[in-house]
Amino acid sequence: MIPKQAFGRTGHMSTRTIFGAAALSRVSQEEADRTMETVLRYGVNHIDTAASYGDSELRLGPWMERIRDQVFLATKTGDRTYAAARDSIKRSLDRLRVSTIDLIQLHNLADPAEWETALGPDGALKACIEAKEQGLVRFIGVTGHGLSIARMHLRALQRYDFDSVLLPYSFVMMQNREYASELEALWAHCRRNNVAFQTIKAITRAPWGDQPHTAATWYDPLREQADIDVAVSWVLGTRPCFLNTVGDIDVLPKVLDAADRFTGQPSDEDVRRVMEQRHMEPLFV
Repeated sequence: MIPKQAFGRTGHMSTRTIFGAAALSRVSQEEADRTMETVLRYGVNHIDTAASYGDSELRLGPWMERIRDQVFLATKTGDRTYAAARDSIKRSLDRLRVSTIDLIQLHNLADPAEWETALGPDGALKACIEAKEQGLVRFIGVTGHGLSIARMHLRALQRYDFDSVLLPYSFVMMQNREYASELEALWAHCRRNNVAFQTIKAITRAPWGDQPHTAATWYDPLREQADIDVAVSWVLGTRPCFLNTVGDIDVLPKVLDAADRFTGQPSDEDVRRVMEQRHMEPLFV
């Protein structure tokens, strides 16, 4: 079974592997149904989607009518102003067919100018706080990509006491000393303040480059189960964080299987072997 732990200060015992519902962005309802059956079969009880993930919220809607009380439900708004974010949150509630979202997140808050707008007096954070006061959402988080995001998240936590953060974390990313240092500073703050620490891009092999895209992810993922086992175990084994799954419904079962069989951190030798054999490269440079 995939292990569970407290999702920060929320009180929810979430599976350490969270279903990243970006995988449902461009699939049929039939494909989404098969995927959800797989996710639930592995006992995953935490779902993470976003307003910008294509049809994901719509595909989850029929399932939320059936299993809403069994899962922790998170979505995101990419809007930066109060009015736009307010409307986005209400639209997500409608699309998901729910009356309450457990976690609303400011999506990819990395650009400094957008950061100032979103966290300003008439920004998206105001809409999230208002939604929380109205009982539409329970908790508020922040997410992002790129090499500056750990630093930006720490800055955001000094502006507002977010309940969760989400950012890239893999053995390839941590080869960048500056990123690793800033992530460790963010991690220390989150541990002190009981902020849930979510990670993404665990099984990224490299950017696509000029090659044909053979998966629904916006990066070239690892494909072999043994390689995915090492990448997933490294994330889950190095610190008590959460791993958000992959954005491809065909690769997804391999990630869930790796998490289900997780027993501990892989050896440095295994990590080096995968990095060298698969010619792994950082997604962000």
